[in-house]
Amino acid sequence: MSYAIKAKNVSIRYLTGDFKDIGLKEYFIRRLTHNYKIKEFWADRGVTFILEKGDMLGIIGSNGSGKSTLLKAVSGIMVPTEGSVEVNGKIAALLELASGFDSELTVRENAYLRGALLGYTRSFMDQKYDQIIAFSELWDFQDRPFKQLSSGMKSRLAFSIACLVEPDILILDEVLSVGDGAFRKKSEAKMKEILKSGVTGVLVSHSVDQVRKMCNKILWLDHGKQQCFTDKVDIACDAYEEFLITKKMPIVTASQMNYEREKQRQFEADAEMLERWRGIENLAIDYQKRLDDERAETARSEEEKYLDMLKKGSKSAAISAAQTFLKQTT
Repeated sequence: MSYAIKAKNVSIRYLTGDFKDIGLKEYFIRRLTHNYKIKEFWADRGVTFILEKGDMLGIIGSNGSGKSTLLKAVSGIMVPTEGSVEVNGKIAALLELASGFDSELTVRENAYLRGALLGYTRSFMDQKYDQIIAFSELWDFQDRPFKQLSSGMKSRLAFSIACLVEPDILILDEVLSVGDGAFRKKSEAKMKEILKSGVTGVLVSHSVDQVRKMCNKILWLDHGKQQCFTDKVDIACDAYEEFLITKKMPIVTASQMNYEREKQRQFEADAEMLERWRGIENLAIDYQKRLDDERAETARSEEEKYLDMLKKGSKSAAISAAQTFLKQTT
């Protein structure tokens, strides 16, 4: 099967230093006198993955881990400092839903404005306008100034317009968390419908449950460094949830890092990444044990409560407690 996205050793660097605070003349003088200070910040370092057509990749990681920066490289907004990104197909990137609107225009006018920015014709928007408003649930706000809408309502309108695209690759940055719970479910259902058509998806989300439900591959980043890229989504999610609780990272010792590289198919992990994966599996095991312990503790607490009711309560309370306990244990 042909690939949709191939990222190889993608590294993205930001530079900060004197050039932000001084003029051009002063900049060249300091460069010539070697009195020039600059700092490097690597938002992503050595990220490698490959997606086949129809894959749905979930990118997880704490704030500042380089997720959104990586999406910008994949979507073509940024060029990697090192490495490369190859994309086969037309991309639709939903990165900042609330951008591209005019706060002084009405909801209706902004719908057409956003459609024009996305390249849709007036006749196309005329055909789709009712569908957009219905999906965004903004029937009663069509002629109100856009600035009167809540941030959630604005995002709902943007998401509804974006759903009209027919891309080969769909990139989503926290856009499935817009609106209330009911709208989030509707957004997820719409995305699943789009993905079933064979579209390749990349989703950045802080919702681990959302990644579990929607993605068949997962990329875990931490401070710009790739922790894993795998199709074992549940194991990676379990490990990440354990990390969120304990802040314990997969451990790679110096001796482990010196292992000879194992021959594998292109873009798979080297010996260091293989050892890191063993650490991820251990974290996942710890997380499942934590859940088992919590369930056992809850069961013990319930049992003690019912026994206490049987010992100290009235006859009717004791009978009720016994019946409830029996229902839960059968």
